[in-house]
Order: sequence, then structure tokens, then C-alpha cells
Amino acid sequence: MTVIATAGHVDHGKSSLVLALTGTDPDRLEEEKRRGLTIDLGFAHAVLPSGAAVSFVDVPGHVRFLPNMLAGVGGVSACLFVVDASEGWKPQSEEHLRILQLLGLEHGVIALTKSDLVDADLLELAELEVAERVEGTFLERAPVVPVSTVTGSGLDLLGTALDELVATAGAAPDRGRARLWVDRVFAAAGSGTVVTGTLADGAVRVDQRMVVQPGGAEVRVRSIQRAGRAVDTIGPGERVALNLAGIDHRAIERGNGVIEPDRWRLTDRVDASLTVLAAVDHDVSRRGAYLAYIGSGEYPVTMRVLGDERLVPGATGAVRLFLPDGLPLLPGDRYVLRESGRDETIGGGEILDIDPVLKASVAAPDRSIDRLVRERGWIRVSDVEALTGERVAPTIGDWLTTPGAIEQMERSLRARLDEGGSIGVDVARLDDRERAVLGTMESVAVDRGRARHKGADTLLSHRGLARLHDGGFAPAPPDDIDRATLSEMVRLGYVVVRDGIHFHSDAVDQAGLVAANLLLADSEGFTVGEFRDATGASRRFVLPLLAELDARGVTRRRGDVRVAGPRLVPTRRE
Repeated sequence: MTVIATAGHVDHGKSSLVLALTGTDPDRLEEEKRRGLTIDLGFAHAVLPSGAAVSFVDVPGHVRFLPNMLAGVGGVSACLFVVDASEGWKPQSEEHLRILQLLGLEHGVIALTKSDLVDADLLELAELEVAERVEGTFLERAPVVPVSTVTGSGLDLLGTALDELVATAGAAPDRGRARLWVDRVFAAAGSGTVVTGTLADGAVRVDQRMVVQPGGAEVRVRSIQRAGRAVDTIGPGERVALNLAGIDHRAIERGNGVIEPDRWRLTDRVDASLTVLAAVDHDVSRRGAYLAYIGSGEYPVTMRVLGDERLVPGATGAVRLFLPDGLPLLPGDRYVLRESGRDETIGGGEILDIDPVLKASVAAPDRSIDRLVRERGWIRVSDVEALTGERVAPTIGDWLTTPGAIEQMERSLRARLDEGGSIGVDVARLDDRERAVLGTMESVAVDRGRARHKGADTLLSHRGLARLHDGGFAPAPPDDIDRATLSEMVRLGYVVVRDGIHFHSDAVDQAGLVAANLLLADSEGFTVGEFRDATGASRRFVLPLLAELDARGVTRRRGDVRVAGPRLVPTRRE
């Protein structure tokens, strides 16, 4: 379903036109009916001659209610621009057009209302004026349809033009992550909290868990209505009413986002483009009290112009906006900027970066992923999707990076491998990026959690380890092994240290066999002296060996003798 916003000056007949097209009066407030003036957003639905369904968001035309107008046009895909044929172009006609242009709309239809009040010549002049006013905008080629809600003339032609508009606008984009900007909230009798808005992205289904931001309140979608009818699921680009369980209606307000949990990155600082309206009569700088209109919300913001101190009227530049709360935003989201002190629309643009990392003095934001990678060096593809909404293939592992960054990482790893020598590098001490690069280096071998250059001497071939092995039960001190290498040999289990004596692991295993044979000969146990005689080693080495066997559970000390422990391996007597 295409969502179409009305736009135009106050009293030009927007609400009457919506009523004539849909049969629904969008002015729902008693004050609106009493004053004949649209104050807040109104909503209506219709089926066009082709059978296509559309939703209308009727916005106020009076300048006093411009914030309400801005809340209604943030998620629409097209507009029905209304100009009174008898009054012609007015100030709010111009401001509404500029706002829609800033929001990136590309499709619309122009209705010349109250055409029954003018003759053919005045109607032609009105058409010429409108054509002149919209020249150079997205409405430049839009059809202009004279209509009268009093006589009904032109309504059929307008319906046909709207059908063509719907076909041209196409389907709403879907990035698979639901986000609804709330433009209305109320408590429905017997149902509880209901929010309405235009579903800008993703799909929502009944019983789905959602989160309200700002605030983070968790809710459940109890039911969904589309055009007044209950549905089980709804996709992007639709006007929708969600009945939410788990939250009071007073805890939600216009401008809140109802989003899928864990799918959106909240941000209170963004870099964005800013096009300053040519009609503004002053430069735009960080000085000023600014309001940003994003989605359906109004937010006081602090602004910093990037790369310069100010932007002149008609210019486009980049700015950094500081928001009061974290919002679920993505690059490509549009916004309008107003200055509250002057009560004027300054301009607007699109969000470029929701997580700027460079200082404002050097930042040059755009929406490219190349720029994102260039500024960060390395970035996970999951973070790319969170920051841009786009899914990309990783460069290496699950990272996106540049060839230069990979080459630099390879050089760093080679240097560490050179330094590690036969010890190598403990793979567990590398970060995810280093491990990913290491896995692509064909000249590197990984064994027992250590990475080494292929062909490099391993610890098992170390001469010092061979000397310990040759020393058997009475090894010489390992003075020919440096401390780091010796520590790694101990960690890997090649060398066993007990009471300051370094034994080769094979010597300890052999000592276990000696103990098993002694116990096979005499199950009552053996003494230190008997073990010394069997090994041929002095008491200096025998005591540490027996302590190691006790620690391993091979033997167990009972008084002056050693008996079988739970981990004694039975053997046969030689």
C-alpha cells in the first residue's frame, strides 16, 4: 500500500479533498471540526480505480502547526500537493514544497482545488503559476488536476493520476529490520495501548517482540490493523496500527520508534548532509537553537558545521548533529532542520554516518562503505550491517578491510614469528583479525596452539631438550635453554619441573614404570632407597621424581614407603 501525504497552504481544501476521495473525514478532533481547521494529523484509506489501496496522511497547513505536519510526512513515499485555484500559491505552499524536497520525495500529484470558483482563464493562470513554482523540484513533471469537491468535477481524473502515481512510486524498500515511527498513540477500550505510523522498514507479525526507543521498553504486538482490518503480518511502506502489550499508552509519545530488538544501533550523534534553503536570509553556523525533525519526532539538537564554520543560503555541506537521546537511525534517513529562535525552516538532508569516529575538524562523511572501512581500518561485516543496513561479503574472516591493512598485519605477524623462533607465537594471544590473517599465510604452520615459520626448528628438536632427555633420571641443569623457551617447554609438557629440577617428560614416564615394577615385586610398597637403587640416581634427583609421581597419583606415600596410587599403570617385571 502506498502512503500519500497531503501538503499545501491552510484552507486550500486538503481535508475536504481527502474526504471526497475516501469517504473519511481526516479531521478527527472536535476542535478541528468546530474551527474548520486541521490541527493535527488525520488518516484515511481508499481503493483507487485500478484496485490499488492507498493511505492518506492529511497534514495541517497552518504555520502554527508545522511540527505536526513534519511528523506526518517523514515516512511517506508520495504526496498529493494541494493549491487553491482561487487563491494561488501561498507561503505555506512554498514551505511545504521545500520540506518535501528536503525529505527526498520523488513522486507527487498536484490538485488545483476549488476550480468551480474560477473561470477558465483564471484556472489557466493558476496552472501556469503552479508550473512556475514547482520548476526544478520533484513536482516539475507532476500532473496538475483541477478538481472541485463541491461539484465532483475532476475527481475521476485525480483518481487516475493517483493510480499512475502509485505505479510509479513502486514498493517500499525492505532491509529486513522493522521500524515504526509513532505518529499517534492512544488507549483503545478493551485493547490497551495502540500506536499508529508508517512502517518504514521490515515486517511485523502478531506476537512479535519489539522495543520502544528511546527508553528500551519491551513490548509484544498483540494485534495489527491495516486500513481498519485485522491482519497477522504487515510489510514495509504500510500505514499500520499496532496494539501493544506490556506498556501503558502514557509511556509512549509521538516520535518514538517501535523496532525489532538487537537489530538497530542507537545513536545520539550523527554526521549528515545539510542543504540550506536559498530563501534563508543569513548564513547557518553552530550558533542557534535548532530543532531536527526525524521520523515523526522533533528533537532539540546541537549542530557543528564540518569542514567550515558556516554554510551560506543555497549551499550544501556536512554537519554533525548531537541528539538528546539515542535513536534507531541509518544512513539515508532524511531530516528537516528548523531554527526555533527565528521560527523558520533552515534546510535538511540525509543521515550519512550514525557512528562518526573522526573529529569534526577532519570528518568528510558520505554513505560509502569504503569510507567506513578507510576510517576504521578493520570492521566486522556485522557492524557494517548495523551501521549502514547493508550486507557485504567479508574481505577476510568476518572482517572488512583494505589490502594495505592486511599487508601491514602480515608484516607484523612475520616479525613476531621471527622473534619467536622455535617457540613460535601463541595463537591464543592473537586477536581475531590476526588469527584471520595468520590462516591465510602459507609459510606458517600451526601446531599445538603455536604458530611458527614452516621449516623452523621446533621445540622438540631443540638441543637443550635432547640433553635433558640424555640425562635421564639425573639431568644436568638446562643452562643452554633460554628462559622463554624453557617456560614454553614446561607449558607444553615436554619438560617437568619439580623442586627446582628439570626432567624430560620421558624420564618421569620411565620413573613411573620403575615404580610399577617395584610394586609388582612387593605390593606392600617400596622405600626411597629401593627406588634410588632401581633408577641409579642420587637422592637429589630421586626425591623430586617421587614427589612428581605422588602428585600425578601414580604412587602414594604411606609412612616410609610408596604404595600404588589410583593412576598407577600396571606393568610386568623386566
